[in-house]
Amino acid sequence: MKLTGFQWIVISSVLTAGVAVAATRPHYGGTLHIQMASTVSTLDPTDSNQVKTLAARNLFALIFDTLVVLNDRGEPQPGLAISWHAEPGNQSWQFVMRPGVRFSDQTQVTPELVAVALRRANPQWKVTASDTTIAIQLDAPSPNLPSEIASARNGIAKVDAGKLIGTGPFVVSEWDAGKKLVLTAREDYWGGRPFLDSVEIEMARGFHDQTIAHETGQAQLIEVPPELAHQATLAGEVHASEPTELVALLFARDVQSPEDAKQRQALSLSIDRAMLNRVVFQGGGEPAGGLLPGWLSGYGFLFTVKADLPRAQQLRAEVPQAPLWSLGFDANDPLARLLAQRIALNANDAGLRLQLANQSNPDIRLVRVGLVSLDSHLALAEVSKSLGIPAPHFLGNSADDLYHAENAMLQSQRVIPLLHLETAWAVSKTVRNWEDTGDGTWQVPDVWLTTGKP
Repeated sequence: MKLTGFQWIVISSVLTAGVAVAATRPHYGGTLHIQMASTVSTLDPTDSNQVKTLAARNLFALIFDTLVVLNDRGEPQPGLAISWHAEPGNQSWQFVMRPGVRFSDQTQVTPELVAVALRRANPQWKVTASDTTIAIQLDAPSPNLPSEIASARNGIAKVDAGKLIGTGPFVVSEWDAGKKLVLTAREDYWGGRPFLDSVEIEMARGFHDQTIAHETGQAQLIEVPPELAHQATLAGEVHASEPTELVALLFARDVQSPEDAKQRQALSLSIDRAMLNRVVFQGGGEPAGGLLPGWLSGYGFLFTVKADLPRAQQLRAEVPQAPLWSLGFDANDPLARLLAQRIALNANDAGLRLQLANQSNPDIRLVRVGLVSLDSHLALAEVSKSLGIPAPHFLGNSADDLYHAENAMLQSQRVIPLLHLETAWAVSKTVRNWEDTGDGTWQVPDVWLTTGKP
């Protein structure tokens, strides 16, 4: 039968649509190649020497599951535990284990092995096991314990001959600390086999080298510095998280006198945070008046972020003699010196004296602290640990209680928030089903790769 022109158009359209659907349909196979500037020195989530970075958290989640996970609203959801409840007072908790889960060495995950892992991560907890449950007894009430259980350091691992065995979707097949990690997908993962066959991560890679690897197809995912997130021209797409990393000034000591308090207030008011974000970080963040980003706390607008030079100069004038403060910074951070210089210039305009220093114990340090949880109460507590300042005191679990706890920390004047920075990644067009998350968490098990060229 001879086909008309119209019939050929219809058939051609159907075939083209079929090919397009097939090209975008999820399928198994392939290796996701990742390059990043960040480094991870250990695969032990309980190692206190490992800095709590987003990179470490993302890698740990590929190898180790937690009893509880948090959704994008910071709400606890089932992980290795299918349910949980607290006794009155929130000091005694029970977690019911998911049945049928195995470690990557095929051994059964039992409540006793889980209890051993949690005791290893939290020696101050009293953790016991029964046939199907884990019981945790605490010294003080902890209404947010499920969220804490969801943190990376509580990833469930079994120690076998010095090696850590996890229950996660991938298993380690190659590890060169701080340099390279190769992971292989588990066929028997309880949550379903990942689409990818493997993930290869190269660390400590400069952005120039990452860019070349991305453009030549050697890496499908690379880390983009926040100052380039909105300007970078790369193959594929640049995906930026909400601002998650705190940049702040941290004083080495508590306030020593009323005069010292005035000078610290003057320093905070002298700093043009909007300029720092615009000039140094090219709009890759937002000015910060609080320790938590506003999108997480909901009340960031209550903290002052605008510079007030006249008021700063007035406070400085009320102090007869201003000391010379030394300002330390990370010499390995390419923007740290520029940022410190700008801060020193702002301070000088207010009549304050800051001297950039490489000494080990400066009066003030320029620090960067990443967000470690979508639970705002836990996130604030972890910020205090990272900064080495007293923990927040929560009177309750409401947003109002959170605000008062954070405000009290700021009133101590040990820390001056400056900015919250985004986390950004360039994702190749061959990567499908990449999901943006507010805190920059990867969803690698749900990703698949196209077989053709981008």
